Amino acid sequence: MAVLRAMGLGLALCAAAPVWGQDAPLTGAQAGGAAGAGGGAVQPASASAALVLDLNAVQDAGGACRLIFVAENRLGADLASAVFEAVFFTPDGGVERLTLLDFQDLPQNRRRVRQFDLPDTGCAALGQVLINAATSCEGAGLATGACMAGLTVSSRVAMGISG
Repeated sequence: MAVLRAMGLGLALCAAAPVWGQDAPLTGAQAGGAAGAGGGAVQPASASAALVLDLNAVQDAGGACRLIFVAENRLGADLASAVFEAVFFTPDGGVERLTLLDFQDLPQNRRRVRQFDLPDTGCAALGQVLINAATSCEGAGLATGACMAGLTVSSRVAMGISG
């Protein structure tokens, strides 16, 4: 299963449009890897604790489908690592691929923009994304499973998202 790491935005990629809310360039690397252990059904630290993933934009980009997420960590602690197993479905409901999305670090109470390119895929070939599990959710004092227990997803585009 491939790991898609968040790509740099703005000046880091000359083909990308500037995006708000980013303090520093990201790695831009894409690498292969294996899935880790999934999270359990544990409640977040408080009833209002949440990890918000908003699918904000999708666009075809050089033979890939670029997905742009706005993430906001309201779990009560900085996340040193946030990696999610994602399943992408075709418009008619068939599984197109299973991959890992590495959102990297997510500071608490701060919005971050992360973008991922799905290689060899046009956006029209995708109809829905399912956040299936958190394979990594690391932060000081966070309970096991906090990322999935607090996960809130939304989409501002025609492609649906669930988790």
